[in-house]
Amino acid sequence: MVYGSIEAGGTKFVCAIGDAELNINKRVSFPTTTPEETMKLVIEFFQEYKDDLESIGIGSFGPIDIHRDSPTYGYITSTPKLAWQNYDFVGTLKKVFDVPMAWTTDVNAACYGEYIAGAGQGFSSVVYYTVGTGVGGGALQDGVFVEGFSHPEMGHMLVRNHPDDSFEGNCPFHKTCLEGMAAGPAIQKRAGKKGQELAEDDPNWDIEAYYLAQCAYNTTLMLAPDKIILGGGVMKQKQLLGKVYQAFDQLMNGYVKTPKLEEYIVTPELGDNAGTIGCLALARESKLHS
Repeated sequence: MVYGSIEAGGTKFVCAIGDAELNINKRVSFPTTTPEETMKLVIEFFQEYKDDLESIGIGSFGPIDIHRDSPTYGYITSTPKLAWQNYDFVGTLKKVFDVPMAWTTDVNAACYGEYIAGAGQGFSSVVYYTVGTGVGGGALQDGVFVEGFSHPEMGHMLVRNHPDDSFEGNCPFHKTCLEGMAAGPAIQKRAGKKGQELAEDDPNWDIEAYYLAQCAYNTTLMLAPDKIILGGGVMKQKQLLGKVYQAFDQLMNGYVKTPKLEEYIVTPELGDNAGTIGCLALARESKLHS
């Protein structure tokens, strides 16, 4: 059985083919440009496997319409990426590939990957954040995504300014939300250089940790999950997690006794494969229930 994965990010698309054991057998990536250019490459990649393709799991940048009874189900909706606004993603693929398709956000897909095969394995409640070009969050309870009228937009929770931070925020909608204060572009604007160019002991990492600790604090008090996973490019800074623990402890101030922080707030076990493996797992699920 061959399963397809599409990790549709705002910066790049990652397409993959895998098997029922979630092994990644082939993977390609290309920049996210216009729907016409990008989806042509997506379709060309999967055409080779058209006769054997069982299903496709899709994790997309958003906002997206996740409600099956909606006339715009499968669409990317009010994204800041103008060319992709109100784009019928699933419908475009369905015209070419008559197979079951799972449709969710890119961060939900990564959360599902970690839940099935990574740091969230064996736990009933898992929350995953990706901290990179933007900030997104996804949550699972007993294998089901936490959602209602839409999917969560946890990356836009409001946060308090660090006492030493006068940065006005980078989010065009909310200024000083988590994404506006902690995503990669916010680090760059605040520091005047990209995060990977900053020294490990640069004070900007203390500021970054303060915002990520508020994220974990808010998540703990709202959802009390078994595991909080912090992924994305920013979290590849090895010194950051310890700073998050310290700031989280100060913010919580003993109010809630969480599991040991080194086991509670973690980075992804699957690394950059979390989204792809999550999409393959969702594709496998969609085939089982089709």
